[in-house]
Amino acid sequence: MSAADAAAVARSARGPGGRYSRRRLTTRMPTMRRLPLLSLIALLVTTLASAAAPARKVGVIYVVHGGGEEQDASQTFDSSLQFFQYDPNNVIFKGIIWNPKMWPSVLGAKDSQAYANAATQLKKYTFQYERVGGVDPATRLTDEQLADMTRELRRQGRRVGVEFMTDISQWIGTQEQADRLAWPRWMYEPRVPKGEKLTYCGSATDGGPWEGCNPERYNVDGPGERLLKKGATELILIDMTVGGVRFWKTYDVVAMTRRMVADWNARNGTTVKVRWANDITDLMAESYPNDPPNWTRALGPPKADARVPLEGRGNPVIEDPLLVDLMVDGIEAAFNPRVPPERTAILFINHATRDGNETYDPKINDSQVVDGLIERELLRRHPGMKLDNMLSGWMGIKETNPAIPAGSRANRERTRAMRGEDLGNAWLYESDRRMPGGRHGYRYWDALDLMRQRDVGHIVVIFSQIVVDSVLNLVEVPNQVAKEIGSHTWIDYRRGDFRRYPGVGHPFADYWGMWVDTQCRIEAKSAADPSPSPAATPTVACCFDMSGCGEGRPYPPPRQTPLTALREDTDPSLAFDIPAYGHLGYDPALGPPSDAGPVQGQYRGTWAMWRPPNDDRRMGKLLARQVLAALDAP
Repeated sequence: MSAADAAAVARSARGPGGRYSRRRLTTRMPTMRRLPLLSLIALLVTTLASAAAPARKVGVIYVVHGGGEEQDASQTFDSSLQFFQYDPNNVIFKGIIWNPKMWPSVLGAKDSQAYANAATQLKKYTFQYERVGGVDPATRLTDEQLADMTRELRRQGRRVGVEFMTDISQWIGTQEQADRLAWPRWMYEPRVPKGEKLTYCGSATDGGPWEGCNPERYNVDGPGERLLKKGATELILIDMTVGGVRFWKTYDVVAMTRRMVADWNARNGTTVKVRWANDITDLMAESYPNDPPNWTRALGPPKADARVPLEGRGNPVIEDPLLVDLMVDGIEAAFNPRVPPERTAILFINHATRDGNETYDPKINDSQVVDGLIERELLRRHPGMKLDNMLSGWMGIKETNPAIPAGSRANRERTRAMRGEDLGNAWLYESDRRMPGGRHGYRYWDALDLMRQRDVGHIVVIFSQIVVDSVLNLVEVPNQVAKEIGSHTWIDYRRGDFRRYPGVGHPFADYWGMWVDTQCRIEAKSAADPSPSPAATPTVACCFDMSGCGEGRPYPPPRQTPLTALREDTDPSLAFDIPAYGHLGYDPALGPPSDAGPVQGQYRGTWAMWRPPNDDRRMGKLLARQVLAALDAP
């Protein structure tokens, strides 16, 4: 309305004496030529509604590794089979997941039977869960991080006009967490000819039927489906499966989510897109081997590998300064105040990738990036620290048994020299099974031995691939470290830590390898074949004490598996005592060890585990801002 029109309306509305008449104003308003009142109201309502309705509805999935809060046979069964749902070429996928005749055999399987060594894992995790009071804190802490991210995204969403909705996805999970798998019905419905729906709830052979087991646990929606049904038109995955670094396990979750979304799009005529904030350029998908079609490592080396360069295809999540700050804060919390920075060392101890997956998995390269940023920040805060005392130590790998004919992976076994381990295949991306070099290329026991020789006063051990406490960093890694440099050198040994380890005050086992067989045959067949004869009788209790047991029971226990057969992970020769001051620097030929103090060249300093971010509210801010950064990625 023009100024002249407004003045005319005002004059006509005045009554005697220049006062306004409500009657006149009311009767004159509908005659307004330019903008009727009803149109004005309609325009105002439309504008407000438009401002209130976000232009985008974005589903955000927080991806984590997953695992149970408690450990029992039912949880081990499910997690063991979930491990293989992602590999259609594996014998477990083909012959066991949907085969009722085979389900009762899963929990009795050992290492060589490729069930993710379920029997060993059940014994190991039973001990570890007991040590932390029966409940692993990882799930609770992860859920708190999800809640913090959700609050921050909602706050930021109001600012940018985006409606964020969130959920959580796990690589594996317990029976109660089946709905956290990327596509639970992928596990439920048979994916092989003549298969049957996965509904197993135990039998007499494995303690079943399991209490509380729901045979329909996989017949449910997963996180992506829930978000799509809420109206999400795009999905962003933000990943902390292994501390934010890219990894084949998260790739499994991303690929399964995309498979589910492709099915959704086909059924609903939609074009929902899935993006992964940690790999926003889709390096892993583009680098995945393409020959043979649908390749997985179960088929052996690929015939053709895409070999996409890593340059320019970084991981923005691990480069976030906030993540670095959180990790360094956790290291500082584990310092020994009585040891100066120049005598404090840092050991980065992490898991690796798997043989064959280096063709597309940049996990080791990403790990070097984040560890390097942590080192840089430590040196900025503590200039007296020495870069030479910041080392990466990878775990052990299987080695070739020369008594078994070569030609396949079937002649590789666990060895005592490699600490009975098989998680140390630290192959750089697109390399010919090449480990990092220099300070980042040690096995963890070699790194610890070097620190011992350098007479460092305190060692902080950081497992930088996790962001919440779990039995991994609370129990497993401490035992791995203690067998090398001692349990009495642990910084909390004298006073105990009864908050983390109720009742006992410490994480240590009597010996590491409580899953091994405990009866030994000690007679050797011959000098050429020193392994004991399976027919030798009687057996005696194996010796797991570094100081020896007498009665002809040597430490370490002799190999029980014939040399011409692969050594099982339950062979007693793979177990290690947890000595007061460790194996490193000790020679039994020079005298017995002592619990009262270090002897010979044993480690004389202290060590501690760093503290993960856990429920620090900054984790929510970190996750949210990386999601926001991924919003407009191509």
